Amino acid sequence: MKLGDLLVAAGLVTESQVQDALQKQMQTGLRLGEALISLGAISRDALEQFLFRVPAEPRSIADTGIDETELMTHALKLALVDRLESVVLIARRMCLPQAVTADIMQLAVRRLLVRSTGEKEGAPQYTLTEAGMQWARQALEQSRYTGPTPVTIEDFNDLVSRQKVRNSIVQPDTISQALNGLSVTQAFVEKIGPALNAGKPILMYGPPGNGKTSVARRFAEIFNDPIYIPHAVWVGGQVIRVFDPNLHVPIISDSGSEATAASLHRAEQADARWVLCRRPFVVTGGELTLDMLDLQFDAVANFYEAPLHMKALGGCFVIDDFGRQLVQPRQLLNRWIVPMENWVDYLKLRNGKSFTVPFEALLVFSTNLEPEDLMDPAFLRRLPYKIEVGAPSLETYRTILEIECKSAGLELTDHAFGQIVAGIVERKKMELAAYQPRFIIEQIVASCQFGGDPPQFKDRYIEYAIDNLRVAQG
Repeated sequence: MKLGDLLVAAGLVTESQVQDALQKQMQTGLRLGEALISLGAISRDALEQFLFRVPAEPRSIADTGIDETELMTHALKLALVDRLESVVLIARRMCLPQAVTADIMQLAVRRLLVRSTGEKEGAPQYTLTEAGMQWARQALEQSRYTGPTPVTIEDFNDLVSRQKVRNSIVQPDTISQALNGLSVTQAFVEKIGPALNAGKPILMYGPPGNGKTSVARRFAEIFNDPIYIPHAVWVGGQVIRVFDPNLHVPIISDSGSEATAASLHRAEQADARWVLCRRPFVVTGGELTLDMLDLQFDAVANFYEAPLHMKALGGCFVIDDFGRQLVQPRQLLNRWIVPMENWVDYLKLRNGKSFTVPFEALLVFSTNLEPEDLMDPAFLRRLPYKIEVGAPSLETYRTILEIECKSAGLELTDHAFGQIVAGIVERKKMELAAYQPRFIIEQIVASCQFGGDPPQFKDRYIEYAIDNLRVAQG
């Protein structure tokens, strides 16, 4: 993406403002950013803050931070596997500028691993020699990674630090807007706000079904500024794949085609080895094991997959149903004592080489168990923000029920409300919970459909729904 596309994707300017700036740029020769500032489309502070977090495109082999022979080997693997001959296509697969890729291919020419076959549509063409094919095959035996060129661990750590959650200041209105529809109290907003601004671990506890996970999922809307995720990281000659399409949501610009003349002036390319994404939101539940928090080595492909918390960097990592994992709570907390206190984690390659990565994800523990039963006081002190998500008040419960009724085309009467509350509290001996209104209304609508009735409350339909909340006791 070019700068204009990035700014549009980040929601800092509109496409029409970029087009106006492009016109001014062609008239005055200003850089695109300066043209946008002069038109009042963006402030200088906002632009500089944005550019501070944009990884710069490498202008030379040295700028990549990776040895030229390693880059050449990666290019040869791609050329062999994908049958690439054009420097344009090789550059696109390597996610490197064409000029840098051309220098890499010239290195291969000098080593007699490829030979030039001329040009096609203005782009240099190459073909692998026998020595080049043998070189690429041997390289594939050592590592089958054929994705975009990795970034160095130093560049990764630097950019993660520049785009950490703690750099964002959360305002009360932002939280209220993100939690809209969840019927949370103002007191809850006042408690969660400081925790989010601090970026420190949060423990959310309370009975099941009252929205702990739903609240945590809305955090992704609170921290809605985009960040960059690398396709892969280079550490000690090894590749660690980080970008995960199952967890990371790329931001794709809807702006005009790159083929237009104006688009060529959007200028200031970002490093294509990084993907502009929404801040990641990673949730793990009972399936979590300690092994999932270490590098995962693929013995067939011979490269690594980043652990979950590394993929969550810059975003939110939720441990749902804390206390019900395969790993014991004490073991999990022991694993994270140093990262939680020092904002850094230590990972190790199979060859024994250790390295550090920032521990810059908002860590949220969500549980419906008693916190004192899960950990001792020493561990509880290490979770500085403890927020109870309790059962809703009667007033809040009715509000939630009315929202669900409106969505289903039902009118909530006092009689129906009283019957629902009495059935749950008195007959079923259960506490009111935020999940119940939707469950009950869905059950009533299903009974109406089966009985051929329009959506309506009938005493027996309400009883059927409440009976399904809980099996008979005794």
